Amino acid sequence: MPTTTTKSAFWAGIRDSAPFIFVAGPFAMLFGVLATEAGLSIFEVMSFSLVVIAGAAQFTALQLMREEAPTVIVLISALAVNLRVAMYSAALTPYLGRAPLWKRAIAAYLLVDQSYALSHAKFESEPALTLQQRLAYYFGTCALVMVIWFGCSYLGAALGTSLPQDLPLDFALPIAFLSMVAPMLRTLPHLIAAAVAIVVSLIAVNIPYSLGLIVAGLAGMMAGAQAELVMQRRQT
Repeated sequence: MPTTTTKSAFWAGIRDSAPFIFVAGPFAMLFGVLATEAGLSIFEVMSFSLVVIAGAAQFTALQLMREEAPTVIVLISALAVNLRVAMYSAALTPYLGRAPLWKRAIAAYLLVDQSYALSHAKFESEPALTLQQRLAYYFGTCALVMVIWFGCSYLGAALGTSLPQDLPLDFALPIAFLSMVAPMLRTLPHLIAAAVAIVVSLIAVNIPYSLGLIVAGLAGMMAGAQAELVMQRRQT
């Protein structure tokens, strides 16, 4: 078995993350197109992607901006969508928590679904990795995906500026959301959470400033959590 070095760990992270570019690329390009179609400039699109780096949160914020929701609602909704990242951070802390502050800050900035999933699985399966090797692998999982995300965001924004203003692209945003959410519905509590959120969102559609979406999201999370508790009690 070859010895793992810091360099080989970094390249292993790049290799393992390669399949994700086929997801990140199209979504980043779609975001760029829809953002410019909504009135953002290329500079604003790139600033958005550089600051947020979160597909679901960016699409959520973009949808609310298109609906002219207040800025505070846009921010709260985007943060709510990204709450899962706090759980990712907590899960990676035992493996990366002893790194220098500046490295942890960069790692936090780059933390996305792909880097978390790959790194957590790697660190659990190979507990002998040193801190430096873990960091190298983690940053490797981020490097390629980030290049693709930023590059395709720019390509999408550049393409969006050349499209006719009256081209109906509104349908693409809900389709993008569905394609992100559908693969995550793997258990009965997930399905219950989604069903409750859909029903509540329809009931609360007339709440001003799109607050019905937040209400629906909270209702779905509570329903899913309750369903999880009921299933656990039945198993004991």
